[in-house]
Amino acid sequence: MEEIRLITLIYAPRERVFDLSRSVDAHLASAVDTGERAIAGATTGLLELNDEITWEARHYGVRLKLTVRVTEFDRPRYFKDIMISGYFKHMVHDHNFEVDGRRTVMYDCFKFSSPLGVVGKACDKLFLKSYMRRFLLRRNEVLKDMAEGFDWINYIRSPL
Repeated sequence: MEEIRLITLIYAPRERVFDLSRSVDAHLASAVDTGERAIAGATTGLLELNDEITWEARHYGVRLKLTVRVTEFDRPRYFKDIMISGYFKHMVHDHNFEVDGRRTVMYDCFKFSSPLGVVGKACDKLFLKSYMRRFLLRRNEVLKDMAEGFDWINYIRSPL
């Protein structure tokens, strides 16, 4: 299984960053390059414990679907989503949020493996891990810009 760990420093309250990270609409805004759409389940608003959502996106020119469920939830500290069906063999994404003075430290741990045995493992190492890392970095960059500016108002109703 491949693992991607990211740390993003955001000068915004932890509650705001947490809520933006679980906002379906903010996620869609961060993934316009892949034509991502929420097509089933909780297709708008803020994800909660046990919510499921099916995403459809174009990766490497292929339209793919992925359904995830929020399996752990402790606002504003942590949530976990896992793939329940889709194009990976396994996928787990842990989201942690800590306060460090006036900023929020957002930790991502994204674990995945592809199907197809040895061929899938080779694809993971050769190109998929770097592709997913770039995708997550881009998403975090957009969330950081939203949280530190005023765009967050369009995605969450919190006064924070």
